[in-house]
Amino acid sequence: MPHDNLLSLGLGDRDRLNKELGGGIPRGSIVLMEGDYGAGKSAISQRFAYGLVQEGASVTMMSTELTVRGFIDQMHSLEYDMVKPLLQEELLFLHADFDSGGAFSDGDGERKELLKRLMNAEAMWNSDVVFLDTFDAIFRNDPTFEALVRKNEERQAALEIISFFREIISQGKVVVLTVDPSAVDDDAIGPFRSIADVFLELEMIEVGNDIRRQINVKRFAGMGEQVGDTIGFSVRSGTGIVIESRSVA
Repeated sequence: MPHDNLLSLGLGDRDRLNKELGGGIPRGSIVLMEGDYGAGKSAISQRFAYGLVQEGASVTMMSTELTVRGFIDQMHSLEYDMVKPLLQEELLFLHADFDSGGAFSDGDGERKELLKRLMNAEAMWNSDVVFLDTFDAIFRNDPTFEALVRKNEERQAALEIISFFREIISQGKVVVLTVDPSAVDDDAIGPFRSIADVFLELEMIEVGNDIRRQINVKRFAGMGEQVGDTIGFSVRSGTGIVIESRSVA
């Protein structure tokens, strides 16, 4: 029985992720996905995005790491074919280019107030679900934010962004933030942790010669059914995300 307030992550015939997360992501929520480099944040975001689009939701994916070409290639390698959704405008993909003075600077290579520009980019917020991957890179490259952080006013800076996100989610939309906690100060990320409706922590664990990945569900407000505390997964080329059977410690 589909839950009206949940946006299904779909792909029930391919993996158990939607079931493990209680049937989907609650509308009107902020989702925080944390994990160190390599923990699988992008792969899980891409799986979320693909499943959401398959279920009829519109998605914006803003990436600080991938170009459109890189995104299509990566999705293709996971068997999540995004070409059609991109062409049919069910998915809007944006590349935040910090290095080459691209999307976020003017002709003089002047870095602009990224967050302000993001907030003013109306088209990007029209989707049902907006992914900012990786959000901490946007943080770290925003001069306004940097200035506040230098004055130890991280919380103030965070609160301004949070009030904007709250406005977005009040329309029933979902904002997904991926963060590498090792790249950003705890004071800066703390406010986002405390307000996130859904807080997922991704980690890699070495078991012998094996690397295991898992999603630790720290918080999940408004969930449909009981959510597993820990969901083991792997990222397989040609298959995508695979949910591992639970091992009992």
